[in-house]
Amino acid sequence: MKIIERAQMGAMALAAVLAAGLIATPTIAAEEQTVNAFAAYEGEGKVYMTGENKGTFVGAIVGQLFVESEYGPLHAGRIVCPGMMQLNLKNGKQAGSGRCTITAQDGGAQAFAVWSCRGVHLVGCDGKMMLTGGTGRAAGISGSGPIKVRTFARGLAKKSSDKDSVITFGRGILILRGFKYKRPLK
Repeated sequence: MKIIERAQMGAMALAAVLAAGLIATPTIAAEEQTVNAFAAYEGEGKVYMTGENKGTFVGAIVGQLFVESEYGPLHAGRIVCPGMMQLNLKNGKQAGSGRCTITAQDGGAQAFAVWSCRGVHLVGCDGKMMLTGGTGRAAGISGSGPIKVRTFARGLAKKSSDKDSVITFGRGILILRGFKYKRPLK
């Protein structure tokens, strides 16, 4: 019984790792794959007044990335996304862009991406993320898909020492649903 249980658990673990796809497994073929992933994040940055009723947020979000599989969410690694967001403080509209680094849980690969989105301040934004390359197992990776960023907690930490900005923090979720990618043959 112990040998059968171990074999079943090993097979389930292997299947779970293969399902993680984005950066957690070696490539066998250059077929396009689709993945659903999310990251609970924390962010910090500064908001500068850059016009009448206009602000510019400069900062980064950091979180743990999970990929959905038939066994539930699997921890795939860490995501760090610095960026800039233009805020219209009168009507609440926002638009931003930035870059991301996704590091595999075991550190054996990194994928790089650019993102842009539009939305409503204090709610979130929707847009697109595009992979621009990678290292290790993710070398040559390409792909793109929709990105949704939702903030559920936000606040002002304090006036910054430069006296021209306010330090802000936030927590939320970054969602990549239907994200398509492929890697070259190895």
